[in-house]
Amino acid sequence: MSIVSRERTSTGLATGAWIVQPPPPGGIGARVHGLDPRRVDATQAARLLELVYEHKLVVFEKVPLPPSDYIAFARCFGEPQIYFQPNYHHPDHPEIFVSSNVPENGRKVGVAGTGRYWHTDYQFFDDPLPLTMLQPIRLPRTRRETSYIDMQRMWRELPADLRAALVDRKAVHEAKWRYKIQATDIDKSITEILEEFGRETPPVRHPTVLRHPVNARELLYVSEGFTVGLDGVGYEQGKDQLAQVFRFCHQPEHVHVHTWCEGDILLWDNRQLMHRAGDTPKGEQSTSWRIGIYDGLPFYTNRPDGARPAAPPVLPGHGNPTAC
Repeated sequence: MSIVSRERTSTGLATGAWIVQPPPPGGIGARVHGLDPRRVDATQAARLLELVYEHKLVVFEKVPLPPSDYIAFARCFGEPQIYFQPNYHHPDHPEIFVSSNVPENGRKVGVAGTGRYWHTDYQFFDDPLPLTMLQPIRLPRTRRETSYIDMQRMWRELPADLRAALVDRKAVHEAKWRYKIQATDIDKSITEILEEFGRETPPVRHPTVLRHPVNARELLYVSEGFTVGLDGVGYEQGKDQLAQVFRFCHQPEHVHVHTWCEGDILLWDNRQLMHRAGDTPKGEQSTSWRIGIYDGLPFYTNRPDGARPAAPPVLPGHGNPTAC
C-alpha cells in the first residue's frame, strides 16, 4: 500500500487522527488535516517526508506555531538552516528567515518583498537547500499567494529542441543581481556592493537536469531568478535558450497557486519545484517566517564529478528512529 493510500484514511496520533488529501491526478500539493505538529514522532515525520517527496508540496492546515515550536517541527524533517545573511534573521531565532514589511517595536525586522521572481532557494550555492518550510504570520487583506511550477513535469514536457539544448549541460547560477541593499551599504557605490557580494557568493554550476536522490526522477533545474548562463554556449545563445525555456515554464497552465489561509504551514521540495512569492498590495501588511531544512540527502545524485553516493543517509524513522 502506498503512503498516500495508507494515510488518506487516517493515521492515529495521541491527539486524534490526521488525514491526507492528495492532489488531483497530475497535480501537486497534498493537504494534511488534523495534525498536531508538537506531537509528531520520528516515524510519523518520515511518513510526512515521503508525502513531500511524492507530491512535492504539503500544506499543513490550521497549525499556527510560535517560534520555538515552529523550529522544533522543522527539526522533525532535518537540520534547520541559518541563513548566511544575518539581516534576514528573526531577532531571537536565527533559524527563522523573516520576510516582512512590518516594523517591530519601531525597528525593521527581516527584509520586505523577498522572492518575487521564479527561483529555488539557495540555488546559487554549491549545496542548495533541499526543503523549505513557510508560515505566514500576517497575511495581506487581499492578495495572499505563493506560486509553484513542477520541474519534473517541465523537463518531461519541454519541447524537443530545448531539451536537446540542455541535456548533459551545466547551468551557471549567481545571486548578486538579487542582493538587497543594507544599512551598511551607505556611501558605497553599486560597483563596490556588487563586487563585495560577488566575492561572498561566486557563481556556481549545477546540471540543468538533476536526478532526485529519493525517487530518481529527472528534474529541470534552471530559474529566471538565479540562472545566468549555460556552460559551453555563447552568452547570447545561452540567454536566448534560457529565455525560451522560461517562457515555456511560466505559461499559466503550468503554474500551481497556493492561496494562503490563517494557520497554514507549507513544506516543499526545492529540487522538484520552482516558486515565486506574490506581491503584497501597497499599504497592506505581510510577514512570513521561513525555515530552510537540510534533509541529510545529496541534493542530486548525478553530481558534477559523476560520482554517486554509496548509500543515502538514513531518513528519520527509517531503520534508525529518533525523536524529533
